[in-house]
Amino acid sequence: MERPWFQFYEKGVPRTLQYPAISLISMFSQTASTYPNHTATNFVLQYMAGSLITIGGKLSYRKLEEYIDRFATALYQLGVRKGDRIGLMLPNSPHFLISFFAAMRLGAIVVPINPTYTGRELKYQLQDSEAETIVLLNLFWPRLREVQSSTAVRRVIVAHIFDTLPWQVRLLVRSKQRRSNDWVDVKPEHDIFFFDHLLQKYGPLPPRIPSNSDDIALFQYTGGTTGKPKAAMLTHGNMIANTIQVTSWLADGQPGQEKMMAAIPFFHSYGLTVSMLLAVGLASEMVIVPNPRLIEHVMQVISRERCTLFPGVPALYISMINHPHVHRYNLRSVRACISGSAHLPMDVQERFGELTGGRLVEGYGLTEAAPVTHCNPLYGQRKAGCIGIPLPDVDAKLIDLEHGTDLPLESNEPGELCVRGPQVMRGYWNRTEETNQALQDGWLRTGDICHIDRDGFFKIVDRKKDMIVVGGFKVLPHEVEEVLFMHPDIMEVVVVGIPNPERGDETVKAYMVLQSGSTAPTVQEIRAFCALHLAPYKIPREIEYRNSLPRTVIGKVLRRVLVEEALQRMHSTDEEGTGSGMGVRQQPAST
Repeated sequence: MERPWFQFYEKGVPRTLQYPAISLISMFSQTASTYPNHTATNFVLQYMAGSLITIGGKLSYRKLEEYIDRFATALYQLGVRKGDRIGLMLPNSPHFLISFFAAMRLGAIVVPINPTYTGRELKYQLQDSEAETIVLLNLFWPRLREVQSSTAVRRVIVAHIFDTLPWQVRLLVRSKQRRSNDWVDVKPEHDIFFFDHLLQKYGPLPPRIPSNSDDIALFQYTGGTTGKPKAAMLTHGNMIANTIQVTSWLADGQPGQEKMMAAIPFFHSYGLTVSMLLAVGLASEMVIVPNPRLIEHVMQVISRERCTLFPGVPALYISMINHPHVHRYNLRSVRACISGSAHLPMDVQERFGELTGGRLVEGYGLTEAAPVTHCNPLYGQRKAGCIGIPLPDVDAKLIDLEHGTDLPLESNEPGELCVRGPQVMRGYWNRTEETNQALQDGWLRTGDICHIDRDGFFKIVDRKKDMIVVGGFKVLPHEVEEVLFMHPDIMEVVVVGIPNPERGDETVKAYMVLQSGSTAPTVQEIRAFCALHLAPYKIPREIEYRNSLPRTVIGKVLRRVLVEEALQRMHSTDEEGTGSGMGVRQQPAST
């Protein structure tokens, strides 16, 4: 079918693609066979020793494949079989790649786990996925020990951050880590194994378990920003398709010559596809940074290693362009960056481009679509506030918010975004009702409210679940956020609806982070500013200034946490007659 967005596809980006019916381990083996001596992983650690220094180690694609086969052999000998679930609770590191592709070699299903999860969150995911094996960093072992008896886990493989490093660097890192306060010394016990011991003990001769593109590769859990996480069942075919789609969007990608700054978490669907799998598909060198929150370290690594591709999240790019030492580093090697997880202001895109000479654009995706569905053209037309246009073989439409009927593409009405394509999940694990709600007639309902312009560019207006009801009127948080973001003293803002039992509706509340050196505007000033651009019922009734906003590891603001904090404060006030106090300055607006 003709679609208005096709005219904006860049040269070299086809409307449709071919997807080989292979497994993810076959994709890796093809790269390792073609580029055996190319660097696959460049693992970079940061230490302070008088000044900022980086140390690490490299693995070629041949060596990485050997480790994968050794670890697959070990897993098989420990009892892992096709279809078994394997939890990976690891930071970005060679361990993640080795464990992931070893599981793919055996036809097992990987369950990526956020390393920052508390024991309660970890228990839920292990119970829900029914994982019997987990690979985790030694530092995370105490959290597993708290909950393991309540789960099906019976094989624990403990990794240390220095396992794959050259022996000289390994000795240095091990010595330094053992002296740190957070070191966890795991003792060998029944059903506890050590990652490096398994690599040494078993040879690279795993059984060849047949896998095809229809087999499930991942239980990728949704972010849980609005409720309990659900496991999206993603097949090998889903992941292969999205990797090929993203690779095609990077039309000037040079196989065997790119350097990928792998800073966004592999355990997240965005980092897994756009950082790890894209790098493998392009035979790129993955420059792996386990902690991207150390912004100066990230900049130092980009400068030293001459990274060319740098997928990230808005918070990461914003932190870089506002860092006081950014001009100390040469970032001109960066050629292309795709930002996901949240809205990326055009000002940030342009300022980052001035710093690097590269191109930063906003994209969009969701866990259930493996995850990328839309992106602005990397070097062509990009539009402020837009998530871009659908990738090859992705179709998209809007449906009416009240009745669920299709809206014409040329309609200017907001509607719920629906997508379909080869990367869309099979469904949710053990969630038949939720699957039927999300997947309807081959379309995935995203829950995001969008506009589409005459050129076929999509703009996220808000999440359907985040709409605020004020006196019977509906307020879209993103609309209010856009206005507040225009204020020169505001660096970050998020707007939520706080339940108001007395009125039976919700109160519009804005949480804001100030620009460095700015003085907080008064409530009256903020309300007067909003009144220039918003109807009275949309203007925030409550305002709170904070030092930072609560986020997931990938950078998405946790709106539900803000709502929960507000409700707890209201409850405390009702009981004690005083505010609960949160270490931030709150300025409720008068009505």
